[in-house]
Order: sequence, then structure tokens, then C-alpha cells
Amino acid sequence: MDTLQAIVVAILQGATELFPVSSLGHAVVLPALLHWNLDQRSPEFLPFLVMLHTGTATALLVYFWRDWWGLARGVLGFGADAEVNEARLSFVLIVIATIPAVILGLLLEKFVRGLFGSPVVAATFLVVNGALLLFGERLRGRGHRPLATLTAKDAFLIGCWQCTALIPGISRSGATIVGGLLRGIDHEGSARFSFLIATPIIIGATVLEVPKLLHEQVPAGTFAISAVAAVVAGITAWLSTWFLMRYFRAHDDWALNPFAYYCLAFGVGSLVVLFLL
Repeated sequence: MDTLQAIVVAILQGATELFPVSSLGHAVVLPALLHWNLDQRSPEFLPFLVMLHTGTATALLVYFWRDWWGLARGVLGFGADAEVNEARLSFVLIVIATIPAVILGLLLEKFVRGLFGSPVVAATFLVVNGALLLFGERLRGRGHRPLATLTAKDAFLIGCWQCTALIPGISRSGATIVGGLLRGIDHEGSARFSFLIATPIIIGATVLEVPKLLHEQVPAGTFAISAVAAVVAGITAWLSTWFLMRYFRAHDDWALNPFAYYCLAFGVGSLVVLFLL
């Protein structure tokens, strides 16, 4: 992988990890469309992937630092009783929403990894992702519950929706936002919760890869390129989060529709090109 390819993939990761269009799906499909010979199982790709995730997770921590600071203070018992109770409840809800994806991810890791190298599978599920986003908009709860009313049941169901993103082409943020909409939470609240529960998922996935990294013979120069890519991915992820939080607040009636149409068009177009190659 050369520097230009690394930067392009980093921008792609930083944007599509947060936009509801599936970073994994794009990471599988685009190299095939561009005829890039990227081996995602090669020794040099693992540290690159770890650094990309580190950059994205750092961006989310920086953007939502007030939320995480408030949660940390509350969990440790600092502040007024009401603030402590609210923070501890929020922390528990984040944990509950994270558990399904952690369990299913560990159980299906080998099967899911087998899908990584299939552009046709990823493109097909990008189409499914588009349909899922449209489904969420059509069947969303018509109420406007604030995020503060989220219950343990809501968090668990949103966490179950997050599990669908184990399939390349299904967006993690898109699935969890749809899960929030179906529980009556608006787009902005659903997106905020989606991005908060993304942080432990991304960090956890990164930590799981580190032991494997220690046993790999990494080619010279890999970490330098990976570090540049991590910075690019982090900046892109921060800007993406900044944009999306404002976008969802301003377009609560139809916010997912443009992303749905994009996934449908890109997925179908990719399938046509892939079958013609």
C-alpha cells in the first residue's frame, strides 16, 4: 500500500465509519472497483487497521469529551446525587447496548472474516443497508422522546440492531440510528447514542487486534504510513461527527433518506461493474 492509497482509505474510514453507509462495505468494494491489490490479511494491513481505528476512536472521544467526562465523574460519585444517578444510568445503558455486538462478534468472528474479501457480498449488503435506512424512516416511532428517557430495553434492542453491522455492507451507525428511531428517539438523539456506543466497540476491536500485531513481522515503513493515516482518519471522523450532529438536528423528518438512496445506487452500480469485470 502506497501513501496515496493509505490516505484515501483513511479518509474513507473516517467518513464512512460515522456516516450511515458502512465503512466495512466501502473498504471491501472500492479497492475492487479501483483494481487496488490490497490484501486485508497481509502483515502490513493489520497495524494499518489498528491505527485507523485508533484515530477514529480518538476523534469520537474528543468530540464527546463532555459526555465522557460527565459519565466518568458520575460513575466515580462526583457531583450532585441527581447528576451521579443520571451518569451511572447512562453508563449502564451504554454497557447494555454494547454487550450484544461483543458476544455475537466473538462467536461469529471467523465466519464474518470470511466475508471480508467478497466485494459482491459487500455490495449486495450495501443495497440491503439502503433498504434498512428507508425502512427505519418509514416505520420510525412518531413520538419525539428525548434521549434521557432511554430505558434498558431500548438500549438492548439498539444493541441488537448494532449486531447487523458485523456483515460488510451494513452500517453500524445506520443500524443503531434506525434502532433508536424505532424506539421513538429522534435522529439527533439516536445519532448521539450511536456515536457514544461506537467508542467502546471501536476501542475493543482495536485492543483485540493488538496481540496479533505483536506476533506479525511488519514490513519496514508500515507504522509511519499508518500513523499518517490515523491522523487523517481522526480529523475526517471529527469533521464527519460535527457535520452529522448538526445535519440530524436540522432534518429530523427525513435525515436518513439521502444516505439510503446513495447506498442503493452505489450498491447496485458496484454489482453491475463487478459482474462485468
